[in-house]
Amino acid sequence: MTTVSSTSDSSTSDTAAATHRLNPQQRKAIFAGAIGNTVEWVDWAVYATFAPVFAGQFFAGGNDTTALLSTLAVFAVGFVMRPVGGAVLGAYADRHGRKKGLTLTISLMAGASIVIAVCPTYTHIGVAAPIVLLLARLVQGFSAGGEFGSSSAFLIESAAAGRRAFAGSWQQVSVGAGSLIAALLGTILNSTLSDSDLHGWGWRLAFGLAGLLGLVGLWLRRSVHETEAFTRIHKGPRRNALVAMVRDHPGAALRVAGVTIAGTLIYYVWVTYMPTYAHLSTGIPLKTALLANTLAMVVFIVLLPFGGLLSDRIGRKPTMTVFAGGFLVFAWPAFHFLANGFWSVFVIELIGLVLIVGYSANCAVVMAEQFPAEVRTTGIGLPYALAVAIFGGTAPYVTTWLNANHHGDLVWVYVAVAALIGVAVYLTMPETKGKEL
Repeated sequence: MTTVSSTSDSSTSDTAAATHRLNPQQRKAIFAGAIGNTVEWVDWAVYATFAPVFAGQFFAGGNDTTALLSTLAVFAVGFVMRPVGGAVLGAYADRHGRKKGLTLTISLMAGASIVIAVCPTYTHIGVAAPIVLLLARLVQGFSAGGEFGSSSAFLIESAAAGRRAFAGSWQQVSVGAGSLIAALLGTILNSTLSDSDLHGWGWRLAFGLAGLLGLVGLWLRRSVHETEAFTRIHKGPRRNALVAMVRDHPGAALRVAGVTIAGTLIYYVWVTYMPTYAHLSTGIPLKTALLANTLAMVVFIVLLPFGGLLSDRIGRKPTMTVFAGGFLVFAWPAFHFLANGFWSVFVIELIGLVLIVGYSANCAVVMAEQFPAEVRTTGIGLPYALAVAIFGGTAPYVTTWLNANHHGDLVWVYVAVAALIGVAVYLTMPETKGKEL
């Protein structure tokens, strides 16, 4: 009897270990997914990084401000295509596989970067230049909309059951890393090239390098296996994933949007608006505020996988509720005790980004665990993209409007309301840790 019991305990222990340990194939898949997503977001972010440089190349000369605003308007239009990409490319990945979906998204993103890199200027082809720029950016927005759902589903389905949040956290690690690489590329080229070279061909080099990095990501994505979760359903009867999501899983889709609202709005306020707010309200040099923001972002990226491990241990609801509840408490002091000094801005940025780890380390896994495999990519991609476009995409505008109309002291209320919505959504959603995929 003792021998049987010992054998049974050993088998149970081995099974438990297998659910909390990544095997070599799983590690390779997560690495490939994260690296591919990183280079995808380098392509996306390099546009904003170099917009002030190449604006005059694509629009009629004479007014630099008008050219820059036109270039940024094209940037904003890219967000409009994200829900479309989430629906169309999500349905494609649900029908043909995560691997094919990811291969398509990175091909579109990298291809559009190369088109921008080689496109003739307004001086040479007139109005065709901004049209090409617009079309390329629409393709990139379409690709970005499909990328989040496809990469999230791929990472979660590639992980051991007890390491899903850890695997999903690398989706956000790679987004942050891609943005930092684009910023670093901007810093290097601005520091090493003369102004005439940077405006003449330096910005083309940036887009060309981003496109070539996309080819590296494409190679990595083609080298991994399809996920087991998709393989299991591949041979069965298939329905249109978009129709199935709307008809059979409307509650889960609304939950994904609800999960996203607080996270995307607060993230955009903290990362995009806070340095500007600090500069305008305290007089601190903008470059100093941006340095504090960048250093806090580095810490944030490093902490994300640990946030995923914590979620795998204690659950999705507690870690996400701490994020939203923390901002409900922290929003007022963050904006009222900000001072004209590097350490003041850095500490406030850092506290906020540590709290945001609770959302960002969880968002991919929480969304993936809402849906069965046959609609998972669409279920993640479309509601997420809509929420980002409506709430994240408008956050810089709303905060700028409040400040311009002498209501900058109410930005904390905007953040607190989003946090309150988050608390309500996170406390009422079902705990999905350990759910069968």
